[in-house]
Amino acid sequence: DGGFNLTHSEPISQFIERYTPSEFLKKSLTDFDNDNFQKWLSDIGIPTFVGTSNRVYPEKGIKPIEVLNTIVDVLSKQGVQIKYEQTWTGWNEENNLVFNGDTAIKSDYAVFALGGGSWKVTGSDGTWLDIFKTQGLDVIPFQPSNCAYKIDWPEKFISKHEGSPLKNIAVSCSDKSQKGELVITKLGLEGNAIYALSPQIREELSANEKATVFLDLKPMLTIEQLFEKFKKSSHKNTTDILRTALNLSPEKIGLLKAYTSKETFMDSELLVVSIKGLPIEIIGSAPLDEAISTTGGLSLKAVDKSFQLKKLKNTYCIGEMLDWDAPTGGYLLQACFSMGVQLAKHLKRKR
Repeated sequence: DGGFNLTHSEPISQFIERYTPSEFLKKSLTDFDNDNFQKWLSDIGIPTFVGTSNRVYPEKGIKPIEVLNTIVDVLSKQGVQIKYEQTWTGWNEENNLVFNGDTAIKSDYAVFALGGGSWKVTGSDGTWLDIFKTQGLDVIPFQPSNCAYKIDWPEKFISKHEGSPLKNIAVSCSDKSQKGELVITKLGLEGNAIYALSPQIREELSANEKATVFLDLKPMLTIEQLFEKFKKSSHKNTTDILRTALNLSPEKIGLLKAYTSKETFMDSELLVVSIKGLPIEIIGSAPLDEAISTTGGLSLKAVDKSFQLKKLKNTYCIGEMLDWDAPTGGYLLQACFSMGVQLAKHLKRKR
């Protein structure tokens, strides 16, 4: 689809299951769901449409900066003052907020939305983590999520297929499977099909320093159907059968040649099993700052159900600085807006 992906249009019951852990965000997402978000955007002058992947975008011609500026205008009209080029550097002895090392601000309520540990260029550099740690707050080191994963490709394979897409595939790791697309890069693999498996891959990498994903190169066909196509083909050459009868792309055929033995490749029964579940070893992930999002940050145990810090009264934390995870596709932004709405309602009741 391309464009600025704001949310996703799937039913909210499925939507909630995309999050890890899902229970933590359930109330926020139910109270201000994807339909509510789209209506609010429309009300402030940002009409949206649903793309072919069921992702939600601003209407054609509306740029991301225009969406941001519209939201900022709405806030300004409601009396919100936005001060730019400010760096929060901690709390003083009276628990007042300190900016730029010397300016103390006293507040009735403080809401932190400082982001995760990636995209330093935006100011979201994760330096707040150490400040929170010195206050005795429960924090977890950042880890990359929704990122490329490292694979030690055979030189012959990567020199030929770097930059090529793997379309209409499914990837599985542990107990999770995801259909979608991947891109073969010099580093390894990236794309929506593998981003969605970030929690499972991260867990395996943490335990074993490596993880195994299985690629289903023909997710719409069963092993039996593939074998039948093999048998019916008039071609004798295995590569020709894969190309014509099974309609496999050069990249998929290249993967099979690189990751199966000669005996397996020449045996149709063994080869169709590999087509449905080709094991690929992952040896790491892309650097933190190259990740689309991060996990880690402030432990969910550190906040109550209203996102208030248990150790600091009237201080709240929302967004990606909390330790939750979601795939790309509009889920990250939706959760941040939903948390914001829930907290706004809570603070309004307290006034």
